[in-house]
Amino acid sequence: MSEIQVPDTRTRTRIAPCDLTWSCEATGLEAASTEDVPPLQGVIGQDSAIDALSFGLETGAPGMNVYVRGLSGTGRMKLVHRLLEDARPACSPAPDRAYVHDFEDPDRPALISLPRGRGRAFRDRIDELARYVREELMPALDSEAMKARRQEAERALQERMKEVGQPFEDDLQENGLAIVMVEVQGGTQSAIVPVIDGKPAPPERMGELIAEGRIEESELDGLRARIQEFGGRLEEVTSRMQELREEHRGQVRTMLEGEARGLVEFSVREIRAAFPTPAVSRFLAGIVEDVIDRQLGALGEGKDLTSLYRVNLLLEGRDDGECPILIETQPSLANLIGTIDRKMLPGGGAYSDHTMVRGGSILRADGGYLVIEAREVLSEPGAWRVLMRTLRTGKLEISATESLLFGTSGQIKPEPIPVNIKVILIGDPGLYYLLDSQDPDFSDLFKVLADFDTTVPRDAESVRFYAGVLSRMVEEEDLPHFEAGAVAALAAHGARIAGRNDRLTTRFGRLADLAREGAFLATKEGVARVSEEHVHEAVRRSRRRGDLPARRFREAIAEGSIRIQTSGEVIGQVNGLAVTQAGPLTYGFPARITTTIGPGHAGTIDIESASQLSGSIHTKGFHILGGLLRHLLRGAGHSLAFSASIAFEQSYGGIDGDSASGAEMCCLLSALTGIPLSQSVAMTGAIDQHGHIQPIGAASEKIEGFFDACQDAGLNGEQGVIIPAANRKNLVLRTDVVEACEAGQFHVWAVETISEALEIFTGLPAGEPDEELIYPEGSLLQLAVSRAGDFWRQAREGVPRDGAEEETDDEDSAAEDVDDSEE
Repeated sequence: MSEIQVPDTRTRTRIAPCDLTWSCEATGLEAASTEDVPPLQGVIGQDSAIDALSFGLETGAPGMNVYVRGLSGTGRMKLVHRLLEDARPACSPAPDRAYVHDFEDPDRPALISLPRGRGRAFRDRIDELARYVREELMPALDSEAMKARRQEAERALQERMKEVGQPFEDDLQENGLAIVMVEVQGGTQSAIVPVIDGKPAPPERMGELIAEGRIEESELDGLRARIQEFGGRLEEVTSRMQELREEHRGQVRTMLEGEARGLVEFSVREIRAAFPTPAVSRFLAGIVEDVIDRQLGALGEGKDLTSLYRVNLLLEGRDDGECPILIETQPSLANLIGTIDRKMLPGGGAYSDHTMVRGGSILRADGGYLVIEAREVLSEPGAWRVLMRTLRTGKLEISATESLLFGTSGQIKPEPIPVNIKVILIGDPGLYYLLDSQDPDFSDLFKVLADFDTTVPRDAESVRFYAGVLSRMVEEEDLPHFEAGAVAALAAHGARIAGRNDRLTTRFGRLADLAREGAFLATKEGVARVSEEHVHEAVRRSRRRGDLPARRFREAIAEGSIRIQTSGEVIGQVNGLAVTQAGPLTYGFPARITTTIGPGHAGTIDIESASQLSGSIHTKGFHILGGLLRHLLRGAGHSLAFSASIAFEQSYGGIDGDSASGAEMCCLLSALTGIPLSQSVAMTGAIDQHGHIQPIGAASEKIEGFFDACQDAGLNGEQGVIIPAANRKNLVLRTDVVEACEAGQFHVWAVETISEALEIFTGLPAGEPDEELIYPEGSLLQLAVSRAGDFWRQAREGVPRDGAEEETDDEDSAAEDVDDSEE
């Protein structure tokens, strides 16, 4: 059996204070202040992303829209716009687009596309044509020549009517009859009456004439017969004359229409020649026919019916010839595709026409580039679906918003507009994967991924990049210049935001806010430049504004409301570490983890999971803990027969993540072996089933959270935090924490395995198994194997199974039951 040695793990794994943070030297800037640094307009360290973006902008292949991934902060739209302007991509000029009334299908406004810059001229020419129809056409039709032609037609009518009516009148006269107009109900009508003494005698006077003896009663029958005979002929003559009048009116109308057509065609001919497109020709032909069919009568009555001739110019090309680069900050359905206005009628109804169609940002970006925030467009009802349909079909269909969202009908349906745009979608990685998995069109339409790294290497070039960005801020926002020390302080904070001491963040939004606050403090003090201390004070102030929950937590620890020990030793208790968010800031705090254990067959119980307070990642980490325990005790030669419960004490919210699984493992082994753990030490780190400690996030914040708790209780020189060795590169600790480590008042240990963590917690050797899987005598894991054997023997002797009846002595049955229940 191998001899056990007292471990020197604490000394061997302790991280030197100089490796706990990174501070930027002001001398590396090679300038006294940003006044000596030219403003930076581009970006550095993003060659792959910029190359992908340039490819997406320049290629004309279908589906080469761009998803920009990785950028964050309030300035990312501005950055993408600047990159687009710097690239100055070539593009085909988009034609001018206009809607006009379709005389054949009034509910579907017709699209007219004209060469770039010609839309306004076309609209003005049509307005001039409408004015001519409205004001000059009727006077032109009332010319002397037209009057003479109408008079000639009237004389011809009278002659033909005389030819029809004169023989009839002569026959009436020969037979002593005449035609008179008599009053009847509702008007007058022609009647044939006898002529007595040279005067027509109405029927009502027949009785008087007989009484006077001027006609004989025997003559009445013959008179009536003649009147009846000529009455039939009167109807024929009257009908013929009506036909002649109708023919005359038709001739006059044809004459007017021909003259009007010639006059309008003369004006239209010039417009058609100036804008030789089929759509324009069809529209002009519709105007000519509308003037002839509908306008002539209305013009004679003084009505204006030329509103249908108006041209609705939706898109007018720019004169500079550059590609449109449009940033849509509010990508609602109406803002993207446009909409159709409605005019309310007095009776409560509403109507729309082609002049009420409005274009959106997709149309304004035609022939160029449209930049949209992915999350914004997805949050707008219907906007994402319409955007993808437009990209897929290459046609923009403008509809009223309510008809798209709620399926209402009755609206006009303008002709779709062919568009050629490239969409630049800005989003985070999670959203990219969600769209890729949920939208079948996304991968076909957004084939170019421009992946911007969130960090750049920590070198002199990156620091100069920070100085150049600050110089640009000073120029654009009229801020005081930053001293070299202030630039260095912001660069050091950039490493902290990046969570790496070998890289700097490219998410300059938070740093820009700190820079502005530092400038505010400098201005308030009345000094000309921002110093390093101004930046440090800005960092302290920003943390102070958001750390109320952390301060309340520390107060609760100091008061004893939350029980956290930072000294002494306890069996089955360990200080884990967790984090919480306060806006963009992350704060760490200790969490007490406890374990109880005893003979039984329930295995290891996660109280958080049983209480449904555990997230899926935490649950996975807990199951890995069970696998590691079996691995460490695999040389026991028997099944594990104990019941253990692990809990985060005084935790009443949900818990997720596996960064506490290493601490949970140490706590479980402490409860199993009866070896106490130092409460001066906290641990963070995930485990695998072979006992390796794996990296976690927010390492610096977790260390600082435990440091604050220890400082409040009093530093004793034994306190510190165990972190995974892989997290060494993530350490950018606060100055006060580093100073305490330099003074030997606080420590940070980086471990590779759970055995090293156990040795730091207990001061005892964890032990390594030999070829026969036997641990050295006196090692912690040898004791764990021994205690596990004790529990197994107690199970064989009949320890009750969770309150059930006594177990049988069947060893195989007990082992099988334990294996099934352990996880």
